[in-house]
Amino acid sequence: MSNQFQPQRVAAGIPTVTEVLNGGLVSESATLVRGTPGAGKTIFGLHFLAATDQPVVYINLGEPADYIESTANQFDIDTSHIEFLDLSPSGEQFQGNRSYDLFEPDEVETTSLVEQIRETIETNEPTRVLVDPITEFRHLAPDSRQFRTQVLSLIDFLKNQGTTIVLTSQAAASVPDDDLQFLADTVISLSATDGQRSLKVPKFRGSDFQTGPHTVTISDDGMSVWPKLDPSKHYRDGSISTLSSGINELDALLGGGITTGTISFFSGPTGVGKTTTGLQFIIEAANRGHRSVLYSFEESKRTILTRAEKLGMPLKEQIDAENIVIREIGADELTLDEFTYRVRSEVETEDAEIIMIDGITGYKQAFDEDTIDADNRLIKIGQYLRNMNVTGIVTNEVHQITGDFRATDQNISHLADDIIFLRHVEYKGELQKVIGVLKRRTSDFETTLRRLAITEEGLEVGEPLSELRRILTGTPDWNDD
Repeated sequence: MSNQFQPQRVAAGIPTVTEVLNGGLVSESATLVRGTPGAGKTIFGLHFLAATDQPVVYINLGEPADYIESTANQFDIDTSHIEFLDLSPSGEQFQGNRSYDLFEPDEVETTSLVEQIRETIETNEPTRVLVDPITEFRHLAPDSRQFRTQVLSLIDFLKNQGTTIVLTSQAAASVPDDDLQFLADTVISLSATDGQRSLKVPKFRGSDFQTGPHTVTISDDGMSVWPKLDPSKHYRDGSISTLSSGINELDALLGGGITTGTISFFSGPTGVGKTTTGLQFIIEAANRGHRSVLYSFEESKRTILTRAEKLGMPLKEQIDAENIVIREIGADELTLDEFTYRVRSEVETEDAEIIMIDGITGYKQAFDEDTIDADNRLIKIGQYLRNMNVTGIVTNEVHQITGDFRATDQNISHLADDIIFLRHVEYKGELQKVIGVLKRRTSDFETTLRRLAITEEGLEVGEPLSELRRILTGTPDWNDD
């Protein structure tokens, strides 16, 4: 029903986590943030508290308050509005309560501790409370049953006070936290293994969410979460038109040009002109007022600009006019989730109409991912661009310079709506280039090949080479029929 009750949401403190949760945490709910030591639980909690300027309380049971404030300062997180209830082993309030000095768990009385929490909450009337880590309560309860009872009572009390709660848990095989996961409304798991951090949401009571894992990075700005791309979550209507290359012969080969909102592969061996041909399309699009972003995985921006200048292509002018943006992506500079999120930002925030990925081999080498995952992610990027009515241009290197023809070495040819292939051929002792169309989903195209030349005046595409045969073998000859 359209009038179903929708719970009030609050920001999680990290904008992209709010996106993963499809709107944020549910107000006056309890979220368990679990993970191994060093996974980023405390930083997550600090972002959560810093997301509002209303009163908030940090109940710290692990590290002392001054250490936590120092950590927050490292990431430029404002703690001025945070009230710390320091119940850490070195905290003044904890040390001042003699009933907790070196007692065994079954001898501990928690009455004083509960009263301190109650007094702090009722005095400050916080909208958010962080308990870090809640697992320390295990040492203050005689058995697991009483631990669960105490945690549930704390959660109920905080909810009745109108607060949204985050609890952190040290997740380890030796200390399971299944009981805490059961008590929480939402569970967010953080992990840090082999230098890679991630976030996933195993449980979100009463709400949908984006499945992960999602990449996590921690920098001087704190924690960032990069949602895994789900093309099905994105769609935008738009008109369909034809993107011209500005070269009549090339447009004729393609039946008029590239259809907008489709994915075109420019495939061929090194040095054949794939990038230059792709540039021809985005420069012509820029001349018509369309914005393009080129992600270069194999060449520097300076190299691309130098080549364009030698060919008389007005690339720099269009970059200066902000119609074209070139982004260099180096090896291990980004994760795949970071890259896909940047593509999304260019499309959804900066209104990019054309995305060019140059080229696939460099793309796969740039990320610390296995080949299958990198291929699958590229397919998702293509699906996303189609759904958003954005034109995609992808350069794809094949390793055979001459010899038996192969359009692509990848397992992603089904992603391409168009496959334009470029080829070196030897004819009468000279090495020449040809261009043709192998596949085009949206319209008819020429089935002939044309000679391609890269000159000081730019790209030149010749008339159809109907008089030659066996061109795709790399050693053509005359058709005498």
